[in-house]
Amino acid sequence: MHLKTIAIAGTFDSKGHEYAYVKDLIESLGLNTLTINTGVFEPVFEADVSNEEVAKAAGADIKEIAAKGDRAYATEILSKGMEILVPKLYQEGKFDGIISFGGSGGTSLVTPGMRKLPIGVPKVMVSTMASGDVSNYVGTSDIVMMPSVVDVAGLNSISTKIFANAAFAIAGMVKFEDTHVIEKKPLVAATMFGVTTPCLTAAQEYLEARGYEVLIFHATGTGGQSMEALVEGGFIEGVLDITTTEWADELVGGILAAGPHRLEAAGKMGIPQVVSVGAVDMVNFGPMDSVPEKFKERNLYKHNPMITLMRTTIEENKEIGHVIAEKLSAAKGPATIMLPLKGVSGIDAEGEPFYGPEEDKMLFDTIRSEVNRDVVDLEEFDLHVNDKEFAEAAAQKLIDLMQAAK
Repeated sequence: MHLKTIAIAGTFDSKGHEYAYVKDLIESLGLNTLTINTGVFEPVFEADVSNEEVAKAAGADIKEIAAKGDRAYATEILSKGMEILVPKLYQEGKFDGIISFGGSGGTSLVTPGMRKLPIGVPKVMVSTMASGDVSNYVGTSDIVMMPSVVDVAGLNSISTKIFANAAFAIAGMVKFEDTHVIEKKPLVAATMFGVTTPCLTAAQEYLEARGYEVLIFHATGTGGQSMEALVEGGFIEGVLDITTTEWADELVGGILAAGPHRLEAAGKMGIPQVVSVGAVDMVNFGPMDSVPEKFKERNLYKHNPMITLMRTTIEENKEIGHVIAEKLSAAKGPATIMLPLKGVSGIDAEGEPFYGPEEDKMLFDTIRSEVNRDVVDLEEFDLHVNDKEFAEAAAQKLIDLMQAAK
């Protein structure tokens, strides 16, 4: 039986005694440890991977970093080193899970390296930052952030209990690797919003009935980013990107943007994708009084007390169409764009508050004229995005593309 190894990474200069305590504890559970020093000065104990190696991975010299005496600079360089070194050590089979403890500095030293590890590799970060907004540290990864409650420096009745719980947690994750994973079905990623739910529900049922597993991502900015990260990680076999609304927020300035690389991962990885224009009729803001002054006269719709929607204009739809056409035209794999000519969201239909035939026409015309037909198939349906027929046509199209790709 191969003994599992847990990497323990952190500042062995300032928190060496704390790390030594955790190291002994993990080893007493019958596991190996691999210690990685991210500190700048003399460590309390010799690490398996020295701070020199960490600095060198980033093309720097630890002695020069120490001489500078600039903590922010040291953190920046060493976190870059960790970003390169941690995935490399994992690839070489040096460890099975990783744990670290730190304040804001220690947390930002190790989490970049953790984020570079595949989803599913156990990663635990005990941090003073763990009860606030940790999106900068976790990103789209599966790091477990555990509040340290007290400062990470010092062994006392509280900290030792927290450290022990964290050590037992990572030990459990590594020791009891899940052998009960549900039967592996081909994975499809799909994007949804409240106003495209009927479409995705029907598509999901259709795909699941045919042996696919469907992961649904809420197109809220982080949802789109998480999906793109999983696609890039090689987990996904097909993408049903019905709801591309995050581009409306990205271009107009709403609160649910997913950044400029949304709609790139599937194309880059050559993964079959079926894309539509779900909910690009809207830009998202918070409560009504948070809508920027310049938009106050626009067509606004109170979705709920916390979310106000704004109808996209003809000009904005031209921009959105342009970006979608451009992103898809760069695809290295099979791509189809499907246009629902009767409306792109639950509130973009005759008699609904965002019904906009002219806006939608501009969107469709832009995509028609700008998408590269040698790369992308364009299919049009005299249906609404939420019509069951449209949903099933999109799901079947994706199945066809995935089977052809096999």
